[in-house]
Amino acid sequence: MPTRRFKVTIAYKGAAYHGFQRQINAVGIQNILEDKLSVLTDKRVEIEGCSRTDKGVSANMFVFSFSADCRITCDGIVRGMNSALPMDIAVLDCEEAEDDFHARYSCKGKEYRYFILNTPCRNPFLYETSFHYPKEINLDLMNRAAEYFVGTHDFTSFCGTSNLKENPVRTVWECHGERTGDMICFTVSGDGFLYNMVRIMVGTLLWVNEGRFSPEDMPRILEEKDRRSAGKTAPACGLFLNKVMY
Repeated sequence: MPTRRFKVTIAYKGAAYHGFQRQINAVGIQNILEDKLSVLTDKRVEIEGCSRTDKGVSANMFVFSFSADCRITCDGIVRGMNSALPMDIAVLDCEEAEDDFHARYSCKGKEYRYFILNTPCRNPFLYETSFHYPKEINLDLMNRAAEYFVGTHDFTSFCGTSNLKENPVRTVWECHGERTGDMICFTVSGDGFLYNMVRIMVGTLLWVNEGRFSPEDMPRILEEKDRRSAGKTAPACGLFLNKVMY
């Protein structure tokens, strides 16, 4: 039986998991997917995710790839996985892919969204999928600062690790916030992202809102290439991987 290559699109709520990646002493989403796929295909399956995500981060669209010599159809994978997976993980689509397709290395860009609930009191139904921020928000001021992130920059100041082994230069295509009622959503898209990059960007914008930085401080922070120059890391609960581009 020839080996087939699959591209699978899922969505998940990350509150109960220690990120997407496989864990030894905790539960990652990858652990669950591989276990269920291995039962479904009657083969031991290892998958490649399009990205690592932190504990508590969710995804409206997440892609993984895998190879298996099995007869099951793509529709069978969707139906079989959704009947076996917990309710906070869903398979949205499955298709056969070219042999050289890789969920991570074939990716051309990603879009993230960060949700801020801007109310005096927290909402018990939204605390796992948004960051509650009770202070008044000046969205125009934050958007002025966010404009400085657009373009090609060295984002070392916005990386949550001092042991940076990868190229810190990234191109951000879009970065802005919009308000709908009490919810503010920041959309950030680009060709790639460093560890905690979006969360540090949002945390820094919140410091702009609080007067700790001005919008015009953003170029200096980028130029200093020092994590200590930027603001706090916003909590993981508000972050969603929203779109993966191929």
